[in-house]
Amino acid sequence: MSAILMSANAKTERHGVWHAAWRRLKSDRVGVTSMIVVALFLLLVLAAATGLVAKGWQQELGVPNAPPTFIGPAPPEATGTIAVPKGPNVDLSDIDPLAPRYAEWAERAKQYKTSSTVKAETLPFGADRLGRDVIAKVIKGAEVSILVGLLAALVATIIGTVLGALSGFFGGVVGDVLEWVYNVFTAIPTILLIFAFAAIVQRGVGSVVLILALTGWTGIYRLIRAEFIKHSVREYVRAAEAIGASSASRMFKHILPNVSHVALVQLSLHVVSFIKSEVILSYLGLGVGVDQVSWGTMLAEAQSELILGYWWQLVAVSACMAVFVTAFALFTDALRDALDPKLRGLE
Repeated sequence: MSAILMSANAKTERHGVWHAAWRRLKSDRVGVTSMIVVALFLLLVLAAATGLVAKGWQQELGVPNAPPTFIGPAPPEATGTIAVPKGPNVDLSDIDPLAPRYAEWAERAKQYKTSSTVKAETLPFGADRLGRDVIAKVIKGAEVSILVGLLAALVATIIGTVLGALSGFFGGVVGDVLEWVYNVFTAIPTILLIFAFAAIVQRGVGSVVLILALTGWTGIYRLIRAEFIKHSVREYVRAAEAIGASSASRMFKHILPNVSHVALVQLSLHVVSFIKSEVILSYLGLGVGVDQVSWGTMLAEAQSELILGYWWQLVAVSACMAVFVTAFALFTDALRDALDPKLRGLE
């Protein structure tokens, strides 16, 4: 008898919702590849947060706007150095009265120049206008942008799930009040609402997370509310009520596990959306502080550099952001398909 029960339990576990979803996800090559790319980015963010990489992103390692190594050092005219004419009939004192002293000053400067003051003429991925390594800035910017996207999406999902559960389960006065709050937030254009919150809070990572979470919970609320309305009248919830289960128990122990896939998919969708929003806010000067770096602040800096022909910072941050956002979007699609058997066919 015990063997039969163990076999039944094993079979139930094998055919559980999450086990079946994981099996469907593993069969999706694009989804698995995207998941690996996202995992690598998250590991890079963790390494940057702990100081293992990009710790000295503010150090001026190269000359201003040092080009990438594969391009080679910039010519003197590109760095602002004036080419002095040479020849037997050229009198440098006619061009610059201080010219005869330059050689003497150069010799004196060599006596005080140390290895720590020598700046590289090229860096592997180039330098910005202050001589900071572009790849270190991209990694540090990824830490800020991805962290903001993840935290803001998590907070928005929690707010939308809790409010949607309360509105869908209880209805009545509670539902009417929450519906009124929802209508107020959705009546105002999202971009204007974001700017309004950004104008009254201090700049920083925490402020950006709060702004995005307070303006991005409405879509999650609407979906979770509809799911709770549908599930609250089903037989298993009525049976739980008949045996004396409390409202909180029915909401979060019985209904929530059956609608958790909706919240999970919305969480992953909002991560991409909030990363883009953070980039826009920082680009407009309403995001992270001036002592921090993100993909948005790098794009703002690259705008003025591109006019002068220094394209490497723009290419580096754009490529990094495009790879992560694309991989996360593909992973979200694969996760949605895996969690919704109707899209992939019941097994």
